[in-house]
Amino acid sequence: MRTIFCLFILFFSLQSIYAQKRSKQQDTFLENLMRSKSEEFSSILSNKDSLNVKIIYTKIDRDKNNKPSFTEYTFNLNNNNYFYPASTVKMPVAFLALEKLNELNKTGLNRNTTMITESNSLNEAVVYSQPKANTSKTSIADYVKQIFLVSDNDAFNRLYEFVGQQTIQQKLKEKGYADAIIRHRLQISLTDEQNKLTNPISFYDSASNLIYHQGEQNSKAIFSETKRTAGKGYLKNNQLINEPFDFTLKNRLYLQDLHNLQKSVLFPESVDAKQRINMSKDDREFVLHWMSAYPGESKIPNYDTVNYWNTYCKFLLFGSEKVAIPSNIRIFNKVGDAYGFLTDVAYIIDTEKKIEFMLCATIYCNSDGIFNDDKYDYETVGYPFMKNLGQLIYDYELKRKRKFAPKLDAFIIDYKSNQ
Repeated sequence: MRTIFCLFILFFSLQSIYAQKRSKQQDTFLENLMRSKSEEFSSILSNKDSLNVKIIYTKIDRDKNNKPSFTEYTFNLNNNNYFYPASTVKMPVAFLALEKLNELNKTGLNRNTTMITESNSLNEAVVYSQPKANTSKTSIADYVKQIFLVSDNDAFNRLYEFVGQQTIQQKLKEKGYADAIIRHRLQISLTDEQNKLTNPISFYDSASNLIYHQGEQNSKAIFSETKRTAGKGYLKNNQLINEPFDFTLKNRLYLQDLHNLQKSVLFPESVDAKQRINMSKDDREFVLHWMSAYPGESKIPNYDTVNYWNTYCKFLLFGSEKVAIPSNIRIFNKVGDAYGFLTDVAYIIDTEKKIEFMLCATIYCNSDGIFNDDKYDYETVGYPFMKNLGQLIYDYELKRKRKFAPKLDAFIIDYKSNQ
């Protein structure tokens, strides 16, 4: 009996040692990989904390039935070091808007139903039509499409109002994102109280019959008021204020949250049921289409290639380069850039080389520490880092051995449909 007990102790000790070794390998893997390309990453490694660099790389392996398994590698991941998520918050709100449509379960109400945003008690502008929309009439579908194609701020604001600040917070918490905070619209300056208040919204069928009306909402959400500041100064009314910029009342999403939210839609079976987005199969396919499409693949809106080239908002692998993307490569992603923070959350596939991986990263590009001066280091620091990192992982994936090549049919999309 004692011998059996000793064997159990030895077994669990070995398991613990292996787990610790594995954990250490996962913590150092990305750093070692970057060190192999010192000419591109030496400055990043030396200044990882001041640049607030965070990376999550997820290796995906398939079994004989094409079922994926995931191994995560992280670099400098510390949730105590705040980064402003910028436009990446549009991704979960787009997901939640489609989930809300599904859960309302109203006959005739779907992502293509005409959506009218009415004025609230703040007398905000009414939105009856939109030149960018498929029929000039606004809809959830058009807003979701614009969010993923070109990161449209107005589209996000309309979906923020539809879902509502309180529901966004509640849903994210229920799905396991207890520290996530999405509390304000983008690009427009409103007080904290004004961002709690969202517009009345009505949906109409093609004969102008009212299908669903949502009244004005006043959020009761309670947020953490933990003090968060960055930098050494900021411009206000063209005057330099020599004190750190306050992000306490700004949005907050950890990089791990963004990774997990994207994974829950890309690979819903890989996460617990409570973490999944409750959208229809058709809505999920719609999201995957526009998450990976290029501006040039949209007919309505028709985006000019001068301002919206095909590598626009595809930072990982391409940075800010305006180049042709090989037809065998697709990037399902959402980016964000504001206040000098640059972020990309991506799933990248190569249908010819049969590779796939998830990669998300963020970096702080504000060497002078001054906010609102429009002098950020995106071109010299941020975009080159994103391009080099994407290429580094892509090259690694090309070389690594797989027992089973992935079958990527679920992510091969006809981009000539739903234009």
